[in-house]
Amino acid sequence: MRRNIEAKLVAWKSKKRRKPLVVYGARQIGKTYSIREFGKKYYKKTVYINFETSPGIARDFEEDISPAFLISRLEIFLNQKIDPEDTLLFFDEIQVCERALTSLKYFCEDAPQYHVIAAGSLLGVVVNRERYSFPVGKVEPLYMYPMQFDEFLSALSQDMLLEEIRNCFLEKRKLTSMLHERALQLYREYLVIGGMPEAVSTYAEERSLLETVQIQSAILDTYVADMAKYAGAGDTAKIMACFDSIPAQLAKDNRKFQYKVVAKGGKASLFGASIDWLAASGIITRCERAEHGIHPLEIYRDLSSFKLYLCDTGLLTAKAGIVPYEIIGGHDHIFIGALTENFVANTLEKSGYRLYYWTSGGTAEVDFLIEKEGVVIPVEVKAREHTKSRSLSVFSERYAPLRRIRFSERNFGWENGIDAIPLYAAWLV
Repeated sequence: MRRNIEAKLVAWKSKKRRKPLVVYGARQIGKTYSIREFGKKYYKKTVYINFETSPGIARDFEEDISPAFLISRLEIFLNQKIDPEDTLLFFDEIQVCERALTSLKYFCEDAPQYHVIAAGSLLGVVVNRERYSFPVGKVEPLYMYPMQFDEFLSALSQDMLLEEIRNCFLEKRKLTSMLHERALQLYREYLVIGGMPEAVSTYAEERSLLETVQIQSAILDTYVADMAKYAGAGDTAKIMACFDSIPAQLAKDNRKFQYKVVAKGGKASLFGASIDWLAASGIITRCERAEHGIHPLEIYRDLSSFKLYLCDTGLLTAKAGIVPYEIIGGHDHIFIGALTENFVANTLEKSGYRLYYWTSGGTAEVDFLIEKEGVVIPVEVKAREHTKSRSLSVFSERYAPLRRIRFSERNFGWENGIDAIPLYAAWLV
């Protein structure tokens, strides 16, 4: 399946001052597949080392981590010459071997001619450092996400529709009614299938929602297992309680995270570290309240007020126990507003935006604020075609933004200073 990360991998390959690349993100998002496909396409050879399945190689890293020693050992082990110009060295599940992660520092300093990519669990790579520190400044980090909607369309062989959506966005024209309805239907399918590659590929092949739900449930079980693996015994229950509360948090009219929803008497001192752990794992996206809609938003963020979204809408529907056909059928499900907002949060984050939201004395709330080239852009999210809202007007009267965006199920439109973007084109913003 086509993944957007390929373009970033190609850009890394062409850099003159290239550092070892560390690709990380939540589990089951396709890191290994994407990097191996990149190796097949752009190198003559790929040397693939999985530290989970090759513990013997991990022991060599405990002995000596100089590039000269490691390359010679790998050549003997693999019985092949490693040419730095046309060979990709891929260290997978690198969190299993801390010394392998440390070795990247020396590949950067002493052997920059080698093309080295490492991948692993975000928790294991960044958080779970027991003896050795992360090689800050000596590697290039690259965050990977679940598949976004354009990748989903490609996986379902909808490339012509994808291109037409892109052209309509660039040329500021509407999609035809027939194609608009087709795109909306595929968007609704994406809400429940999400972007986990195994779920997407299974749906593309089988068109079975039952199988995708089973895959999503298994992935959620893997995340819970990681909580027990990487968190201390005393912290695991609190992390799981925060994780389990996310559907209920989003189902509220006010989606601000409330500790009392996690547990009676809950407060930041009890659950704050658990939320930080979930964010570090890549499982959740955090959106913080900005007290003012002025650049830079970072200096106006309210650390006590935030919203949490799950990293994938498919996982959210599975965790909330939603029957997929209730969403795909376009019905006004009680959870559709939360699911739509979660989708937009995921999409904006994948596009590189840090997420904020804004409220005004309990009378108005703008779903998201993003910044582009020093300009603050308010973003309003509507789950259906109804788009009337007072909040965007209140924000505009106070801050006079140069650009405003509204996502909904309506077709493209550019009127009254608002970019009206259909939800299926959110990835283009």
